[in-house]
Amino acid sequence: MNFQQLRIIKEAVRHNFNLTEVAAALFTSPSGVSKHIKDLEEQLGVLLFERRGKRLLGLTEPGRELIPIVERILADAGNIKQLAQQFAARDEGSLTVATTHTQARYALPPIVAYFKEAFPNVRLALRQGSPTGIAALVRDGEADIGIATEALDDEPELVTLTYYKWRHTLVVPAGHPLDGKPSPTLADIAAWPIVTYHDGFSGRGKIDRAFADAGIVPDIVLSAFDADVIKAYVEVGLGIGLIASMAYDPTRDVGLRKINVNALFGENVAKIAVRRGTLLRDFALKFIQLCNPALTPDVVRAAVLDSSESQGS
Repeated sequence: MNFQQLRIIKEAVRHNFNLTEVAAALFTSPSGVSKHIKDLEEQLGVLLFERRGKRLLGLTEPGRELIPIVERILADAGNIKQLAQQFAARDEGSLTVATTHTQARYALPPIVAYFKEAFPNVRLALRQGSPTGIAALVRDGEADIGIATEALDDEPELVTLTYYKWRHTLVVPAGHPLDGKPSPTLADIAAWPIVTYHDGFSGRGKIDRAFADAGIVPDIVLSAFDADVIKAYVEVGLGIGLIASMAYDPTRDVGLRKINVNALFGENVAKIAVRRGTLLRDFALKFIQLCNPALTPDVVRAAVLDSSESQGS
């Protein structure tokens, strides 16, 4: 038994048992993949895959039992390498953070600035994407840390920790009839065309549920991935905007007015996600603690190395 055989087993499941895709992922040939699988089955004395001719259809019962063991072995092997790197160069290396536009634009700049000053020899990369894309990047090891409000809790391979809690706010052009109205209702808001986030981004589900629970069908004339686009179209008069509260900046958004609607759409939680079982470098732990001081290295290590379900806080 060798690590290449174990990688092939894992990739076969990941690529829906398509040997061509498995071979491409591991930079080998389909025939080589088939031989490794056959050799491993002969060593173990059991069939791991159900077959139709030369095609793999799925896992046998022994194969299903083997998968979590394979994942643990490969994760531990990665941790050994990571541990050696960590002790060889504690403040050198790379850190990839995958996040949404809202977090990258409004929440993370001071954290990134402090981190870069504290760890000048660490190559920090920010990758923007959708919440589901962020979850996939962390799950597949292409990002070390993921930050988003949605989707991260849906991945069993990820551990999620609370970054911060936030609510939506209403923005309208200066002089709009709602400008200065202290407590607009859902009906007041729905009387106007609305510009807000695209489905699956920045708490859009909470907005939709609030209107649905009230039996109101809002006129959403534009959905966008980020607050800057929403505010731009509100400023030109397309409608009124529902955005994350941290996305309003009175010094920059001089043509807009912010109206508190905290009671209408509920609370959202931005989450930090890392892959379960991963040994994080010291500087990665520091980045997480900069996001939320309660997430000390000991707290994060305990959560990440725990085999239980994702942590909510």
